Amino acid sequence: MSQTLEMARESAGVRDAEQRMRIVETAEKLFRDFGLHKTTVADIARTLRMSPANVYRFFASKAEIQEAVAAHVLGELESAARTLAAGTDSAESRLRALVKGAQAMHADRLTRDSKLHEMVEVALSDRWPIIREHLGRMRAIYAQVIADGVARGEFAPVDAHLAAGLAQAAVVSFIHPRLMVECADLPMPSVDEMLDFVVKALKADA
Repeated sequence: MSQTLEMARESAGVRDAEQRMRIVETAEKLFRDFGLHKTTVADIARTLRMSPANVYRFFASKAEIQEAVAAHVLGELESAARTLAAGTDSAESRLRALVKGAQAMHADRLTRDSKLHEMVEVALSDRWPIIREHLGRMRAIYAQVIADGVARGEFAPVDAHLAAGLAQAAVVSFIHPRLMVECADLPMPSVDEMLDFVVKALKADA
């Protein structure tokens, strides 16, 4: 009996997780089409052909849905970054690819999904809790590459976590959705010039 009950609970848990993901994916589409502020929980529920009360079974507020959507969007960036970090190229090449890949993904979203890009901007500017978690995971990915560079002798012995934070800070204007727009026309170094600077600081023979 207990095994049957446990299987039933697991099945219910899977269904709940699937329903949550349906809500997140539907909200993401509506945010993309109509914008964060013009989309209501009622809109999400209507698109899913369920009641708002059913949506609230899974998310306590629209703000929670917004955070879940932002986490999903940023998760795509993290997934791409993890793939790059796990590659077999030199640590320098992977570090450059991490930064330029994030820049390209944000730029693509700005062009194709401006309303979704705006939501990510709001999340960053308002310091939603998921942003701190995202930045921490990205810093860990940078640190993984830098630590590998140290192990290979490409980079000087450094505290990889600290160096990752410094690298993030150095390139922030190229990977922060709002700063990318605000700094686009300012007389600043290019992303390649900034990466040259970062890599030189890390090099074992610098």
